[in-house]
Amino acid sequence: MINLKHLRESPELYIEAARRKRINVDIEAFLKVDEEYRSLKSRVEELRAEQNRCNKELRNLSGAEKEEMLSKMKAISGEAKEQGSAFKTLEEEWEKLQLLIPSLPDEQVPDGKDEDDNVPLRHWGEVPQFSFELKDHVELGKTLDIIDIERGVKVAGARNYFLKGDGARLQHAVLSLAMDLLHEQGFTIFDPPLVVLYEAMMGTGYFPGGEEQAFHLDTRDDAHYLIGTSEVPVASYHMDEILPEEELPKRYAGISPCFRREAGTYGRDTHGIYRVHQFSKVEQVVICKADKEESLKHHEAILRNAELMLQKLELPYRVSTVCAGDMGQGQVLKHDIETWMPSRGKYGETHSCSTFYEFQARRLKLRYRDGEGNIHYCYTLNNTCIASPRVLIPLLEMHQQEDGSVVIPEALRSYMGGQERIVPKG
Repeated sequence: MINLKHLRESPELYIEAARRKRINVDIEAFLKVDEEYRSLKSRVEELRAEQNRCNKELRNLSGAEKEEMLSKMKAISGEAKEQGSAFKTLEEEWEKLQLLIPSLPDEQVPDGKDEDDNVPLRHWGEVPQFSFELKDHVELGKTLDIIDIERGVKVAGARNYFLKGDGARLQHAVLSLAMDLLHEQGFTIFDPPLVVLYEAMMGTGYFPGGEEQAFHLDTRDDAHYLIGTSEVPVASYHMDEILPEEELPKRYAGISPCFRREAGTYGRDTHGIYRVHQFSKVEQVVICKADKEESLKHHEAILRNAELMLQKLELPYRVSTVCAGDMGQGQVLKHDIETWMPSRGKYGETHSCSTFYEFQARRLKLRYRDGEGNIHYCYTLNNTCIASPRVLIPLLEMHQQEDGSVVIPEALRSYMGGQERIVPKG
């Protein structure tokens, strides 16, 4: 959610932001609704104040004066009821429309339409040249007996899979390495709820607009949704709270299964485990005070953690600054990390690092009180530390050997009982 005062003062900035982010929202139409909303709200408040004044005066009246006042109060009550009903309807529209307005991209965000216009920032590692015919992760998964896509589809439908044996152990090793890395840096580890209310999805900016990507659970009570990232429950942890400034920053990490419908991706990335309905992720979430320089430092830090994970896994990658057209509604700055995937012959996205400033905090009513007693909205950020099984694609393909085995990176071996290789069965 954006700062309405700033929108009213500088609507042209938000019109430009919507254009750059390719978000179809009519800012001028909202401002008309906003003007009507404020006018009607003022009238309703005037009527209520007038009702209160009449009630006080009525106590001291009698006879004809009292009858006249009662008649006046009846007229005021009728108008108040009518205007109040109209205001409630208008307020619902006003609240829905402002949830569609994008935040302003940071000044360093480049222009562009989609991921093809993202700007590479730096690379790490060398893309190797293999002297033997490579197997992709699907073939490796079969020969090593660690990935079973066919039975995953049989049991759960398209874009599902089983990890088994050393495949399951390898995934847990990767997740454990990420958790230990963040724990050593002072992050608080969360095992969060996997099912959340609409308010959490809306508060973190996934709703409205992203409903088709979420799995909706039909329950007897409120609407519940499976999370697509632990960012949703973890960032919502302090929803409706006012934190003391001295407790900031909050550095949290959520580990969880994640669920996405992948609506609109029919026919895309259908081979293997690149785009699936269920995956596991360790997500970094930072809540800090409203200071852009401090926010940028946290952005760089959580981005560095993700890079460190890939370095520990000995995987080449590149970091790109995401262009405005490839950013979400609430993001003001975003970097993607793409890891080299031999079977795809290119870098594939494995991490996204996002800064929101106060966009999420306004929706979540997440605030802090400074030393002088003033209340401010917090700033929030998030970044993937690692996500699997997508990272297993480069992990298996990059470390495969000519004899069909896969070397386990040294950083993972202690999590796998000292095991150094995954070898073909039989």
